[in-house]
Amino acid sequence: MPSVKIMGILNVTPDSFSDGGRHNSPELALAGAKRLIDEGADILDVGGESTRPFASPVSISDELARTIPAIELIKRHYPEVPLSIDTRNAEVAEAALAAGADMINDISALRHDPAMIKLAQETEVPVIIMHMQNNPANMQLAPRYNDVVQELYDFFQERLRRLEELGLDLERIIIDPGIGFGKTLAHNLSILKHLGRFRELGRPILLGHSRKSFLGEITGKRDQERDFATAVVAALAVNQGVSMIRVHRAAMVKEAVMIARAIDSAAD
Repeated sequence: MPSVKIMGILNVTPDSFSDGGRHNSPELALAGAKRLIDEGADILDVGGESTRPFASPVSISDELARTIPAIELIKRHYPEVPLSIDTRNAEVAEAALAAGADMINDISALRHDPAMIKLAQETEVPVIIMHMQNNPANMQLAPRYNDVVQELYDFFQERLRRLEELGLDLERIIIDPGIGFGKTLAHNLSILKHLGRFRELGRPILLGHSRKSFLGEITGKRDQERDFATAVVAALAVNQGVSMIRVHRAAMVKEAVMIARAIDSAAD
């Protein structure tokens, strides 16, 4: 069974839904990075723009000021740990890669900023493309699908075709179904139930469900009390072929993944 990577979330923002304000200085970001690495995170995903529901865009200058000093400091202390830049903007991604980031995580699937495709072509780093209906400011107003799993499958199939047509090496592309991004509880559950379908696209799958509101709808827990629920979903996702799991806290999810992989690998 292929290994599963744990991506630790490091939001250097004042307003992210679960950890806003906790890492909004380079020193706080470094402390957060240390905690995630100690807990078992394999990759760190640094973001300077909140993409929670109803969030407003931030300026590129603010995004740069938040992310670049944090990336530089973390890379200085942990040069061996891969860093991802969570951004829709090519200017931010380019500066982050120059500062030491190793991959790009774009929630717009390289559609928000046309320059992002050229950057991805030139740098040849791994790129995560995510499905989102509309944008963070309005994605949760009234999400609608006739068949959410099929529509996401069609979206990724067409997006991969287009990116290949534009000259990107699909071997570097990771797909993220975008749990909570323009989806209701029912949509999220349907996607999770049928994650294995996306393996047919031939690309690694990232799951970013950590502490999302749909978990609270089911359990009644507040966002920072949803780590156990996050770990349960992670274990189920591993057995559907997910390659990377993006989380706020790594330790519990790391253990859940280890157990899930051990069971899946057991002799019949």
